[in-house]
Amino acid sequence: MSESIGNSGKGMKLHTKILLGLLIGAVIGITANQTLGGEHGVVVWVNKYLAGPVGQIFLRMLFMIVIPLVFASISLGVAGLGDLRKAGRVGGKAIAYFFASTALAATIGLIIVAIVRPGESLDPVIRENLLQTYAGDASSRVQAAATSTFGIETVVNIVTRNPVKSAVDLDLLGIIFFALMFGAALTQIPTDRAKPMIGFLEALNDVVIRIVGFAMRLAPYGVAGLIFGVTSRFGFHLLKPLAAYILVVLGALLFHALINISAILRFLVGISPGLFFDRIRSALVTAFSTSSSSGTLPTAIAVAEQNLGVPPQIAGFVLPLGSTMCMNGTALFEGITVIFLCQVFGVDLNMGQMIVVMIMAVITAVGAAGVPGGSIPLLVGILTMFGVPGEGIAIVLGVDRILDMSRTTVNVWGDLTATAFVAKSEGVWDASMVPSMEGKAAA
Repeated sequence: MSESIGNSGKGMKLHTKILLGLLIGAVIGITANQTLGGEHGVVVWVNKYLAGPVGQIFLRMLFMIVIPLVFASISLGVAGLGDLRKAGRVGGKAIAYFFASTALAATIGLIIVAIVRPGESLDPVIRENLLQTYAGDASSRVQAAATSTFGIETVVNIVTRNPVKSAVDLDLLGIIFFALMFGAALTQIPTDRAKPMIGFLEALNDVVIRIVGFAMRLAPYGVAGLIFGVTSRFGFHLLKPLAAYILVVLGALLFHALINISAILRFLVGISPGLFFDRIRSALVTAFSTSSSSGTLPTAIAVAEQNLGVPPQIAGFVLPLGSTMCMNGTALFEGITVIFLCQVFGVDLNMGQMIVVMIMAVITAVGAAGVPGGSIPLLVGILTMFGVPGEGIAIVLGVDRILDMSRTTVNVWGDLTATAFVAKSEGVWDASMVPSMEGKAAA
C-alpha cells in the first residue's frame, strides 16, 4: 500500500520536509512558550495571523477531499470485485482472509491502546485548554460524542436517507454505505452501461489523488503552523504522550506480526514462521524502504514463486489483490491513532463506539489503498465523528514516516501470508514444496 507521502521531485524528499517542518515548528513553539509564555501578545499574533491560517488552509484541503476520496475509492473497490465472481473459490477465500486478518489487526491495536492509554498521560488542565483553543464548541461536541450510545438506531442510521446531506454533514458511515451500494450495483448492470460510470469514478479518483498530492505539498508548512500553535501554548506537555503513542503503534505492529501472523502460519498454513520470514525478508526490506505495497509487488511475487514455491497462478492473483485490500498494518495504525487522539482530547469511548472505530479502520484502510497520503484525510474525517477537532492530526502527522514504513512492512507480510494460506487451502502447495535455497540467492 502506498501510504508514503511521497517525494517532492528533485532535492529533499517530502516526508523529510514534513519532519523538518514538525521539528522547526515544535522548537520555535517551545522556545516561545518557555521565554514569552503562551499568552504573550507576539505569540498570540503569530498564531492568529500566520501559523494559524497556514495550518487551517492545510486542514481545509484535507477536509475538502474526504468525501470524494471515500466515495470514489470504495465504489471502485467494490465494482472491481465483480470480476472476482469469475475467479470463484480462490477470490472468495482471498477476500475473506483479507477482511478477517485486517479486522484482527485493528482489534489488537484497539485493545493495546485501550490498555496502555498513552493519551491519558496528558495533564487534564492542558487537555481542557486544547479543547478551548481548537474549537469554540469542542467541549460540547466531545461531550455529545462521549455520551452517545451504540444501538439499533446507529445501525439503522448507517443507511443514509440522503447521501448529499451525509456528504455535507461529513457522515462517513452514510457515505461508505452509499459507496458500497453504488459499487455493488455497478457489478449488476451490463458491462457496456457500467463502463462509462467506472471510467468517471476512475477519473474522479485520479483527480482526488492529485489533490491529495497538492495538500501533502503544503504539509510541511501546515504541520509547522499547527504544531507551533500547540507547542507555543502548551510547551513540552504533549511530547510524553506522543512518544508513548509511537511506542504503542510499533509495539502493536510487532505483536500482530510475531504473534498473530506467526500463529496463522504455523496452525493454518503449516509452515515454520522462522522459515517463512527467512524466505520473504527481501520483500519486507523493500516494503520498509519504499513504504509502498504496490511498489513492493514485483519483489513480493518473485519471492512467493521462487523462495516459497507458490504456484504462479495463485501468487499472480492473490498478491496484486492483497496489495490494495490486505491492509493489516494500516487498519491497526488508524484504529490506534483515532483512540489515542480521543484520549488526548478527553473523549471516553464506550464499547459500541470502539466497534465503530474498528469497522471504520478496516473499511477506510481498504478504501485508501494505493492513495499516497490517503489515510490522513480519512483519519481527520473519522476524528470529527467523535467530536475531536481536526487540528489534532498535527500531533501525529510529523512522526508518520517511521510508522508508515513499519505498517507497510506488516501489510506486505500479511499479503504473502494470505498467498500461502490460499495456496495451501487449494491443495496446490504446502510447506514441503518450499525450495531449498542452498547455493541460490534469495529473490
